[in-house]
Amino acid sequence: MSTRRIKIIFDGEEPIRLDKHLANLRLQELHSRSFIESLIAEDGILVNNIPVKKSYLLSRGDEIDLKLPEPPDYQMKAEDIPLDVVYEDDDLAVINKAAGMIVHPGHGNPDGTLVNAIMYRFAGELSSGREPNRPGIVHRLDRGTTGLIIIAKTDAAQVALNHQFARREVKKTYLAITSGIPEPPEGSIEGYIARSLKNPRQMCMANKGKWALLHYKTIKYYHYFALTKVQLETGRMHQIRVQFAHNNMPILGDLLYNTRRYVHSLLPQNMKHKATELLTTHLLRQALHAWRLEFNHPVSGQAMDICADLPQDYLYTLNWLDRYFAVDTDSASLNMILEENKTW
Repeated sequence: MSTRRIKIIFDGEEPIRLDKHLANLRLQELHSRSFIESLIAEDGILVNNIPVKKSYLLSRGDEIDLKLPEPPDYQMKAEDIPLDVVYEDDDLAVINKAAGMIVHPGHGNPDGTLVNAIMYRFAGELSSGREPNRPGIVHRLDRGTTGLIIIAKTDAAQVALNHQFARREVKKTYLAITSGIPEPPEGSIEGYIARSLKNPRQMCMANKGKWALLHYKTIKYYHYFALTKVQLETGRMHQIRVQFAHNNMPILGDLLYNTRRYVHSLLPQNMKHKATELLTTHLLRQALHAWRLEFNHPVSGQAMDICADLPQDYLYTLNWLDRYFAVDTDSASLNMILEENKTW
């Protein structure tokens, strides 16, 4: 059976048990404590190239080497999961993906995904996909990111859409609520993105890796927060989340690249409890929404321009910001702001 290797550098200040640290990382590949323990027992996890016990206390600088078996091929099944289909014809569909939905099955997530849902919704009408067991999938969104995603219904549409994405002809515009005010208020961020050696769940800015470029524009200001429009030139894993966090404007609610402590550090003492309530009760994911897609229809060539309604948790958060952190109480409505900011 083929294997996948992951290296992790421990940089904690205090020693911690190997099994506890790996569980704290919450890697999808390490889906349970029992699985971690079995890997350690079978020498599938080494520390500094030496087999160790699960109780081994990690020290700063220790290198953990994971040798993971590739997951078995998933038996794809159609599932009746509600979908918000905002556009559909014989060649493609555009879906407004809900928060919490994973695009395709993977480690620890064999079902309940967008693929399972579209197999039911578009039974017999999906392309074979770019990869095995991923029918119809042209591109992806993170689990917590809401918004527009294109589904190919024919192989011809799949090929044409793949070419548009490869040539960066698909214009993808996101809305992000940032912790902190972007400085400057409008600009571009570029650099290399690579997987973090400290936490394989994270990506990071690096000296080498995959080149990434985005453009952003602040379209509404609040005290300590902002609503920002983002256009991706490249489509790297976690790109907006990583580049925004690297530039000290992490996305509100992002558990991987932002923290409640950081949000609290921005706020006066009497407002910290309000932020805690928001982030534990109402906004349970990153405030990132794939708002708009512009592309050419893969068969007819017609220019397509599709926008996605904002989900309820996003609207609640914007109303919350208006209530507690508004800069100008007489500012234009959200719909007017979005309409005015469809062009750069």
